[in-house]
Amino acid sequence: MYNEDTRVMSVREAEAEKLFYEGYNCAQAVFVALADRYGIEHELALRLSASFGGGMGRMREVCGAVSGMLMAVGMETGQVKEKDPQQKARNYQAVQKLAGQFRGQNGSIICKELLGLTDKEKQAETHVPAERTQEYYKKRPCPELIKMAVRIFEENFPEEIPEQEE
Repeated sequence: MYNEDTRVMSVREAEAEKLFYEGYNCAQAVFVALADRYGIEHELALRLSASFGGGMGRMREVCGAVSGMLMAVGMETGQVKEKDPQQKARNYQAVQKLAGQFRGQNGSIICKELLGLTDKEKQAETHVPAERTQEYYKKRPCPELIKMAVRIFEENFPEEIPEQEE
């Protein structure tokens, strides 16, 4: 039987967790941890994913970890040619599959639901991010969700290891 406690974290999962604890949002943590696969520079990856934290600009909609994961899906399967409905469909299929896996493991892909926020708590929030204190980290599932998003991505899009020349 699979035991989450004994599973070894990947390098990218550890990187994503580290980024979150450094103060980056969930989307940034996930996307930046995966961005080197595509030659995207660190600062550019941070800027591209910055608006998706807090469930999109702290609106508590789609989880930032999911958004970061899906940005990377676009790097794998995104449509780049005009009038390419087959590629667009492949991308949407991959998005739905990975989001479905995340939802299946957590019951939702919505930030406010994952955080367990009531409507009253949600309405009381502002655009100002919460201070990152020990208490903040104790009540947030974000580090685990970030690692899960990276893991789901890596399981679905494993890196190809270049063949070694003899």
